[in-house]
Amino acid sequence: MKLPRTLVSIAALVALGVAPSAWSQSKTIYIGMNGGPMEKAYTSQVLPEFEKANNVKVVVVPGTSSDVLAKLLANRNSPQIHVAFLDDGVMARAVSMGVCHKLDDSPVLKELYPFARLKDDMGAGVQLGMTGIGYNTKLFKEKGWAPPTSWMDFADPKYKGKVVFQSASSSTFGLHGFLAINRILGGSEKNVEPGFSKWATTVGPNVVEYIPNSAKLSEMITTGEAGLFPLTPTAIGDLKDTGLPVAYVAPKEGAVLLLVDVCVVKNNPDPALAQKLAQFLLSAPAQTKAAEAGKQIPTNTQAKMTPEMEKNLGDLNALVKKVTVVDWDTINANRAQWDQRWNQQIEK
Repeated sequence: MKLPRTLVSIAALVALGVAPSAWSQSKTIYIGMNGGPMEKAYTSQVLPEFEKANNVKVVVVPGTSSDVLAKLLANRNSPQIHVAFLDDGVMARAVSMGVCHKLDDSPVLKELYPFARLKDDMGAGVQLGMTGIGYNTKLFKEKGWAPPTSWMDFADPKYKGKVVFQSASSSTFGLHGFLAINRILGGSEKNVEPGFSKWATTVGPNVVEYIPNSAKLSEMITTGEAGLFPLTPTAIGDLKDTGLPVAYVAPKEGAVLLLVDVCVVKNNPDPALAQKLAQFLLSAPAQTKAAEAGKQIPTNTQAKMTPEMEKNLGDLNALVKKVTVVDWDTINANRAQWDQRWNQQIEK
């Protein structure tokens, strides 16, 4: 028996996990991004405006950048995701693997910080992050310590047993911290020998624990185990929202740029609408709302941050002038070797 077309369409929507409230919309478009605070900020405050203006339902496919890239690669010939948010290191891999389509030329691209535009406009930064120093303000006050100022504070003997470092083999925060310290010790992305060879006599003795990601930080800050750790202003803001005594410092040598990039997925089923969504997400109004809803730092120079964000960050334009931009092509080419060395030599 042949089913009516309407029932077939509904069955297809159910199979994709689309909520019944979306069935009345004329179109559905899918965006891959991190879950948690980012997803909540975008679904509650940013995406509804685009949905209303375009009579479309935007459905978030939540996951880490690696998860989203894995989905794109698994379905590269007929992707279900139209637009993807990926951390810049993962985005560099995605572009090299051919899963992104060039962004259409648009006035909004000229509003972005220059470093937020990927080569050949294969994607662009939609959220500005800067890996710097997070610290436990309660512990620092109890110890009478002044706020940290430098990446090399991680090697200061007075912090022995109070440094928590994310694993450079599994965390961008940890990798950024390692590379920043490696640069101060005389290295570069093309030469990580100083960082590896001097770690045991600099930062290593101070580390109480290496953690695979930042999920355990909340607990360790609460117990007073974590005093100093690499993190971004947005992540610090999320921790503060839970009542934890933390603050962010941009190291005097410069924080490390951590962009969340957006790309239009190649071969997606509605390229025109996907391009339209990408341009909307890069716009000043959308990024202003993202800042209000989720402390997302804008990459659009015309977007506004909240007064609290401005107070905590200071002059954003001054910060970005000092930011360190790492060489992701070199990193990705050598990452497997570095990961193995980190696991065997640092976290042995």
